[in-house]
Amino acid sequence: MSSLSLKKVEKIYPGGVKAIQSMNFDIKDGEFVVLVGPSGCGKSTMLRLIAGLEEITKGEIYIDDELVNDKEPADRDIAMVFQNYALYPHMTVFENMAYGLKNRKIKKEKINELVNEVAKTLELSDLLLRKPKALSGGQRQRVAMGRAIVREPKVFLFDEPLSNLDAKLRVQMRLEIKQLQERLGVTSIYVTHDQIEAMTLGQRLVLMEKGRIEQIGTPIEVYEYPSSIFVASFIGSPPMNLVKGKMIRKSELELNGGLVIKSESFEDFDIDKQITIGVRPEHIVLNKKAECSIKVNTHNFERQGADSFIYGTVLNREDKIIARVPHDYDYKNHKTIDFHFDYTNMHCFDSNTGLRLL
Repeated sequence: MSSLSLKKVEKIYPGGVKAIQSMNFDIKDGEFVVLVGPSGCGKSTMLRLIAGLEEITKGEIYIDDELVNDKEPADRDIAMVFQNYALYPHMTVFENMAYGLKNRKIKKEKINELVNEVAKTLELSDLLLRKPKALSGGQRQRVAMGRAIVREPKVFLFDEPLSNLDAKLRVQMRLEIKQLQERLGVTSIYVTHDQIEAMTLGQRLVLMEKGRIEQIGTPIEVYEYPSSIFVASFIGSPPMNLVKGKMIRKSELELNGGLVIKSESFEDFDIDKQITIGVRPEHIVLNKKAECSIKVNTHNFERQGADSFIYGTVLNREDKIIARVPHDYDYKNHKTIDFHFDYTNMHCFDSNTGLRLL
């Protein structure tokens, strides 16, 4: 097991395109960290820099306090699991898993021992003589993981390994990856754009946007205390409701559309300051009064098993808003409903900088 540290790492492509901007973070020995963000935010590029598949422009990467900037990928003792499995089609499962060990000149008896032990862990023992074309997507992904595990690397890197699987299999493989990592205790970095994968797998999340880090924290910290409008809108399904407003008097915020809400939470904000308030769908209630009430023109109702969601827009506004309601809620389409919430569940952001205020 190993620690990993990035210090002011940058990646600039020809033409001045900054894929990674001065990135700093530390991963502890045995920790499972997820890099999450929208497509094109730089998370896969960051993984390739750590693996040595791309050269960094500036900064330093350390594995176990050893600078690895100039080390070849094969010398960094890192194993990578790719989105497309990257299995050799002409080799059996056993041969795919043993390939890296053979290249390291490990004795045949030891290879057999390691491959069979890992195959048993991953429930691949009955498939060792098959070739990849005879396997399901989930089985191929297990083989790719097994090939990485038998090497006993210092760090695991996962590059969106579940994106080619169907929804049911993704849930199953997600649980297996989490249990496997906990059992092996190997330092792991997992890249995904799927926030559910990020929230369920990661001990800590690194949220990225446009090549920079927006927030680092546990899944609960990121969900309950988003550091910016971007984080608030990205983490959560459905995402946090965001409504813009302006301070008109001390402790009074007027939302665009005329609704004024009063709170001591606003007392330190200057008059005319542009503020965006955020409320999670589960913190909006329809059947009881709360400190704040917003009139909403509803236009859609969606049942999702135990929960249902009402979609609408703030009255006389274009701000979209979503409320989570019980699955048996009696909804009539195209009507105006009062959405209530408490100030204790409200988040405030600077509309200009996008940063959290409270």
